[in-house]
Amino acid sequence: MGRFARSGAVVGVLVLTASLALTGCGDDQKKPAFVAGAQQGDAVATTSPGTTGEPSPPALPALTVSPADGSDKRPVSTEIGARIPGGGKVSKVVLTAANGATVAGRLRRDGSSWVPSAALKYATRYTATVTGTGTDGQTRQGTSSFTTMAKPKSMIGSGLYMFSGKTYGVGMPVVAEFSPGIPKKDRAAVQKRMFVQTDPPQPGAWHWVYNGTQAYYRAPEYWKPGTTITVRLALAGIPLSNGRYGNVDRSATAKIGRAFEMKVDNATKQMTVYENGAVVRTLPVSLGKKSTPSSSGTMVVMEKKESTVFDTRDEPDPSNQYVTKIDFAQRLTWGGEYIHAAPWSEGVQGRANVSHGCVNVSMANGRWLFGKTLVGDPITVKGTERRLEPGNGWTAWTMSWSQFVAGSAVPVPEGGQGSPF
Repeated sequence: MGRFARSGAVVGVLVLTASLALTGCGDDQKKPAFVAGAQQGDAVATTSPGTTGEPSPPALPALTVSPADGSDKRPVSTEIGARIPGGGKVSKVVLTAANGATVAGRLRRDGSSWVPSAALKYATRYTATVTGTGTDGQTRQGTSSFTTMAKPKSMIGSGLYMFSGKTYGVGMPVVAEFSPGIPKKDRAAVQKRMFVQTDPPQPGAWHWVYNGTQAYYRAPEYWKPGTTITVRLALAGIPLSNGRYGNVDRSATAKIGRAFEMKVDNATKQMTVYENGAVVRTLPVSLGKKSTPSSSGTMVVMEKKESTVFDTRDEPDPSNQYVTKIDFAQRLTWGGEYIHAAPWSEGVQGRANVSHGCVNVSMANGRWLFGKTLVGDPITVKGTERRLEPGNGWTAWTMSWSQFVAGSAVPVPEGGQGSPF
């Protein structure tokens, strides 16, 4: 079992004094409903004294925009909402900065708000003009000007384990990381600002690890080969109850490659390798000995090193301390489990377990496998003395779909959540 630094895998640097923020707080920040029931005070037709008796045209109820006109110190994660008395639908939102620049954005599919495509600028005045149609067919418009807050001093660091332009395996979850972790009471607000779209469309859900340091997004089944995944963690300026704010927005657009899967059975000590559903090779392996067993569960390849050094001299048990050069290493857990070439155990591979928890293969098979795999390719190990610990690696696939969605901070429709846009 080797130890590897986690640095370099996260998109961007984890800023330990960073910021996270949601749609703000205060009455003007409550998520507005675009469709509402009839309201008291809606205008009715009346007959003015001294006229011919014809009723005057009713005054159209105003369309109310949030943030409220004149509000200040709004988070840069602010979304634009609107309410049409009597119900209706918003058709257009135009948001402009004080310098006249127009801000791009999109309406949420459920009509609850309009989301800017990038975080707003700090300490800047914006004007939102919203157009909608009431249930009576009449067009309504509302306008609001507001100012965003100054850049906060206390922020939460974040990371995204996905890079634009890269191709990943079918088991690659979207992995968001937070330092420090997000408290349970704040996870729903953060999750609503983590957007994932897939092409072709596939439903999915988020799952939080117990301490809130990571959240995974996956579909009910492995991604379809050839899928494009577009991610935006729109976290800049999200306010949290602990006084911290999200540090930055992070985004990536990546591809999913061919279907490639590895299955290891401790009973036979064989790895069966599948490509596009067909068996392409069976490899003898040696797993962890009883004192340092390999983890049973579904993991994914997290990173690959053609050559590295395992240094375990900080292990408390002297028998587990060593410094060894390793070839064709593929990380599976944060705890130090890898697939790697182990020429010293080739004589017992397929017959006995002698490793410190890693999946040992021969030098030739290690080279072949290293040349075939992608980060995100799944590997399932079964029949060992230890279960994979949640959060020890990208463990999104080691639980059933029902167990996975139970870790979401917001309700998940049956079958999964579609794109918010």
